Amino acid sequence: MALPKSFTFSLCFILSLILSSFVANATDVSYDGRAITIDGKRRILNSGSIHYPRSTAQMWPDLIRKSKEGGLDAIETYVFWNAHEPVRCQYDFTGNLDLVRFLKTVQDEGLHAVLRIGPYVCAEWNYGGLPVWLHNLPNCQIRTENDVFMNEMKNFTTLIVDMMKKEKLFASQGGPIIIAQIENEYGNVESYYGDAGKSYINWCADFAESLNIGVPWIMCQQPDAPASMINTCNGWYCDKFKPSNPNTPKMWTENWTGWFKSWGGLDPLRTAEDVAFSVARFFQYGGTFQNYYMYHGGTNFGRTAASYITTSYDYDAPLDEYGHLNQPKWGHLKELHEVLKSMEHTLTYGNITTTELGNSVSTTVFATNESSSCIFGNANNSADATITFQGKTHIVPAWSVSILPDCKEEAYNTAKVNTQTTLKVKSVNKAEDEPQSLQWSWRPERIDTELLGKGEVVANLLMEQKEAANDASDYLWYMTSVQISKDDPVLIGNMTLRINETGYILHAYVNGEHVGSQWAKYNVFNYVFEKPIKLVPGVNTISLLSATVGFPNYGGGFEDIKTGIIGPVELVGQNGDETVIKNLSERKWSYKVGLHGMNDQLFSSASRKWSVEGVPENRTMTWYKTTFKAPLGTEPVVVDLQGLGKGHAWVNGHSIGRYWPSYLAPEDGCSVEACDYRGTYDNNKYHVPRSFLQDDENTLVLFEEFGGNPSYVNFQTIRVGTICANAYESHTLELACQGRSISAIKFASFGNPEGTCGSFKEGTCDSKTALSILQKVSISPHSRSLLLVECVGKEACSIDVSESMFGSTTCGGIVKRLAVEAVC
Repeated sequence: MALPKSFTFSLCFILSLILSSFVANATDVSYDGRAITIDGKRRILNSGSIHYPRSTAQMWPDLIRKSKEGGLDAIETYVFWNAHEPVRCQYDFTGNLDLVRFLKTVQDEGLHAVLRIGPYVCAEWNYGGLPVWLHNLPNCQIRTENDVFMNEMKNFTTLIVDMMKKEKLFASQGGPIIIAQIENEYGNVESYYGDAGKSYINWCADFAESLNIGVPWIMCQQPDAPASMINTCNGWYCDKFKPSNPNTPKMWTENWTGWFKSWGGLDPLRTAEDVAFSVARFFQYGGTFQNYYMYHGGTNFGRTAASYITTSYDYDAPLDEYGHLNQPKWGHLKELHEVLKSMEHTLTYGNITTTELGNSVSTTVFATNESSSCIFGNANNSADATITFQGKTHIVPAWSVSILPDCKEEAYNTAKVNTQTTLKVKSVNKAEDEPQSLQWSWRPERIDTELLGKGEVVANLLMEQKEAANDASDYLWYMTSVQISKDDPVLIGNMTLRINETGYILHAYVNGEHVGSQWAKYNVFNYVFEKPIKLVPGVNTISLLSATVGFPNYGGGFEDIKTGIIGPVELVGQNGDETVIKNLSERKWSYKVGLHGMNDQLFSSASRKWSVEGVPENRTMTWYKTTFKAPLGTEPVVVDLQGLGKGHAWVNGHSIGRYWPSYLAPEDGCSVEACDYRGTYDNNKYHVPRSFLQDDENTLVLFEEFGGNPSYVNFQTIRVGTICANAYESHTLELACQGRSISAIKFASFGNPEGTCGSFKEGTCDSKTALSILQKVSISPHSRSLLLVECVGKEACSIDVSESMFGSTTCGGIVKRLAVEAVC
């Protein structure tokens, strides 16, 4: 039947309106040899990594809002394959795995997104984000030219891309995603895979392009990236990086703001000054996109951490594990972002002239027909530099960069921090004034059947743990029996059980008795366990519990590093010079995956058979349970697990991760050569997100593997306790207590004050009015008619650091500073 002409015209008109609306909302993202372009305009882009599974959905809006306030243009995240597809073809995008919700939260704040699909991610994430079931697929070789792996990678990546397209999340559809990444840091390991690696990376590029997402694709650390990909840099400093393709911009996908923590290691820190130096120097030498890894590190909930990586993934990022501003890093970088944005046009369109002055000192001029901007760099780590430019003298401190938007006046120097330093304190749970300590119940982990050697699977060999357990649990029982005759030579003299283990933790039992435990150190994947034992004539049962602490995540062939008990397992008899060895490796072994309590979900079920009598201390393989009231207020909550050994913790059924407070860091030394900044280490405090808590009664369940004392466990809140600043003249200092009021000013001095936060003292030429001004500011004829609000009693205040505000000093021509210590 023919449609009336008027109807046909109306239908076409409506369709054209829909099409034009779509086109109007779409964003054109491209690039040239200078920068990423958005709607045809070159952009300076500062981005920050926030990994959605390392926080909660309830935390995302606040984290992203603070990122925007910190001057970021974009949020970057990996996509975590093993979290979304823990079992082949069974997917999970709920809770803090809701990737779409996360990206829409980014969009709601008006920020761009960078989606690093990978799907290998590294990231100190278990098995680098790859599902362990890949390892167990027949004929599967991971991250190389292998049809089985490439098919699985193609399926998952296509699933993610189709999900993004369906929700219109690519910029080409009007969404926030302006850049996507395929693979990850493959150039670092490509040589391990040989020609097959090169073929694989070419396949990755062709596959990515076939997805037609309408935004650029990147490959980080990939010098031989195909022409359709942008090669980017990762590292502490990327100013010397040059893209392999001159038609692509200079991009930095991972600027490491700190480093990760390992069990038994120190807490790596990186100063705000050094991070700022690396960023400013990158832009000085032609960079136009950089991403902080991490901007918020967060928490490794559950079993998500890679081998020997701690539950905390704070990373010394600008936003700390709990979402607080990490000052002065957050504020110092915010000021840098503001200055760089003010120069966006000259940095991206100006002609660049760099002059090397010697002694690691350089000047760079960005000049357009309308204006010029300058960046002066001093990479000498001990000597200040004096630079005379256009008739004016500039002092650039050692290891710093000065930025002059007009090439005349310094607007920012990376070594001069003009933002506050925040010191946080932990407060006891005020909702639990009575009783003073938590009341515990307990129950043992049932291991009787395992001590009798009864498993679920039998094999005449020692199975590798990834293959036997398929990452269903950290724990795998290996059990065997051995018949010993009374005249067996192995019974002569002293006897030991010797095991080659890569677990990384081993608990050994012989005939129902615990004979010893042993564990590896970070990055040590193999050790030999040998303990004295006693056997009896007849049947002897050997039960070995192997425990992993995450799987490796990085390196060529990391996926094939053996875990568990790989053998040999030997009985060693020693009588004088005579040694008798009985190899048990190829005997019949029984296997049991996991622990009864975890399989029965004691951490979330309304439990039975918990005892309140005789709560034990220092007992291995023990479950503990208590109830508590949620701490008052809205401040972040932690549970202090001091006194415990090693295990796993749950609050209201939510896993807050592995704990290991008994693994102490050394008192001094460095754990990561590349990171020059160190601090104290605290293994005791574990983040409990507020969204895990209920208004009334809450339940904490612990599985204690090594043995400990739960009576020391308590809940605390984290808040800002003290704020300090040492700001330079001619800047505005902002003091803020992040949700609390400034209650007192302990110290204030303007001039040349000495010392650091907590130990400030007046210098030789300080003004005498600073303290009174900060405590209650009044109008001054020398204050340029500016009325400052009171600091005390306020959550925040702004202070003009100048003689006109604080009065004259006797400091002469030196640059003066304002030192402040305030109590929140």
